[in-house]
Amino acid sequence: MNEKPSYIPCGICLNYFVTFDAKRPHGCKKFGFKSIQSPSFAVFAATGTNCALFKSKFRPTDDAKVKTGRRMK
Repeated sequence: MNEKPSYIPCGICLNYFVTFDAKRPHGCKKFGFKSIQSPSFAVFAATGTNCALFKSKFRPTDDAKVKTGRRMK
């Protein structure tokens, strides 16, 4: 089976940062590199697997009503 890998959005990862280098605007703190493309694409191209160090910077939304302070009827 030749399945397409799931896309990992680097923009919502704690390790992602935007650089001031116009030639390499995307960076990953954990892997320690900058690239032209999204770091998850660079990791997949080099290793053949999805990024193992992805960590979302957002909390799960299981109890969103408690975190936002809104009352639900």
